[in-house]
Amino acid sequence: MRFIQRRVAPALLSAARHFPAVILTGPRRAGKTTLLRRLFPAAESVLLEDPAVVARVRADPNGFLDDLRPPVVLDEIQNAPELFNHVRARIDAFPRRTGQWLFTGSQEAPLMKGVTESMAGRAAVFRLLPLSLTEFPRVTPFRGGFPEVLARPAAAAVWFSSYVQTYLERDVRAVSSIRDLSTFRRFLALVASRCGNLLNKTDLAAPLGVSVPTITEWLGILEVTGQILIVPPYFENFGKRLVKSPKLYFVDSGLACHLLGIPSPAALRTSPFLGPVFEGFVASEIIKTRVNRGLAPNLYYFRDERGLEVDFVVDQGDRRLVLLEAKATRTPRPEMARSLAALRASITGHDVRACVVHEVSAASRRLAALRPGIRAAGVGELADFIEGRGRG
Repeated sequence: MRFIQRRVAPALLSAARHFPAVILTGPRRAGKTTLLRRLFPAAESVLLEDPAVVARVRADPNGFLDDLRPPVVLDEIQNAPELFNHVRARIDAFPRRTGQWLFTGSQEAPLMKGVTESMAGRAAVFRLLPLSLTEFPRVTPFRGGFPEVLARPAAAAVWFSSYVQTYLERDVRAVSSIRDLSTFRRFLALVASRCGNLLNKTDLAAPLGVSVPTITEWLGILEVTGQILIVPPYFENFGKRLVKSPKLYFVDSGLACHLLGIPSPAALRTSPFLGPVFEGFVASEIIKTRVNRGLAPNLYYFRDERGLEVDFVVDQGDRRLVLLEAKATRTPRPEMARSLAALRASITGHDVRACVVHEVSAASRRLAALRPGIRAAGVGELADFIEGRGRG
């Protein structure tokens, strides 16, 4: 598979010209190392998953760093977070040397703790997710966006099985002392079956025979390691009483399909999970559009106690909102915009744009009016709409 330029690349290059260190987080196999090696070909690369390398770091961190010749990529830095303090000392000794330390990490929360404590003001932090549809047109709800899956789709099932096994044995065990990985594997599949639903921890705990606190811990692991999206409800009530539980999605819809046992695009078309999978795909594309520009996700959903629900609310700041409904259809109809119209009518004092996002078809290459003030767009035009290029 040829190298695919990532949308976050310009921001990374710019940051490397202004900061001594750049940190790129994201789920395993999203393409972090490949991207940094392509953008910084002169940088030495060191993988911190090799037990011998990690042992050397812990025995003599300064000796380890002395043998490096920056710029250097330190891959999977969460396995040796103690390096942050020693790198900080070297940065402070030569603060004008930019772009010298390039880090990747697959466990966002522990990594960010190290950054907060040791690298504040010295490092620019970015997040890389699997490929988006705007980066590669073969990204689909069934395949998802992992580069290796898209490069070898015939081997996708084997790749996902290996990915899950590696994820359980490395990332999960690195974050928590879970012993029963088989139950955690069942938990993964159960979470996939609840995509697009309000988060109900009791509903997840009962089939597995574990406690609600255990479910809370396990959801935290999935979020920390970049596997799921927790989408909170929008906090402004617009005069309505709101439902307060968050909604749950997988970052990669291809992984969700694998965990659900969906074997093909045709099987997905007839699956009861088609709607939730497509909705999760749209959620992930929204997040990718935002984080690829170095922006906070600011993704929410809206539901009030009378049943009015809108799938997604993107808060763009400055009282600008984007309302989105995700529909797994190639034929959008005006009635699909009913909830968008109702919520839009109740919002005052904001610049509001609204759109029904649907599956791509040959007839949906351009944004089309669906109702007054509400457009319909194939998912391929979603990024344009969010960024304001689909207004006309």
